[in-house]
Amino acid sequence: MSLMKFKTMEEAIKRANNTTYGLTARIITKNLNVVNSVSRSIRAGVIWINCYIAFDVDCPYEGYKMSRFGRDYGLETLNQYLQTKSVVTPVVHSLWY
Repeated sequence: MSLMKFKTMEEAIKRANNTTYGLTARIITKNLNVVNSVSRSIRAGVIWINCYIAFDVDCPYEGYKMSRFGRDYGLETLNQYLQTKSVVTPVVHSLWY
């Protein structure tokens, strides 16, 4: 865990994003405005607000940047195992053909 002092919110966001990784981030605050603006600005796959390692199977878990090697949990996980295919055929003797 890394703790850093900062003077402005912009400085904190810049420091958080100034890395080659982006798996998770944590924000500790009572201010909902800080939560909304900082969580939208930080480039990380999971951002925990006032908690740590809180997971749910419906919440996708994937990183950004060099932390992006696969995805766990959530419906997005299934996309790793699926391949999309379209099959098109005309309907003969229909009103539209």
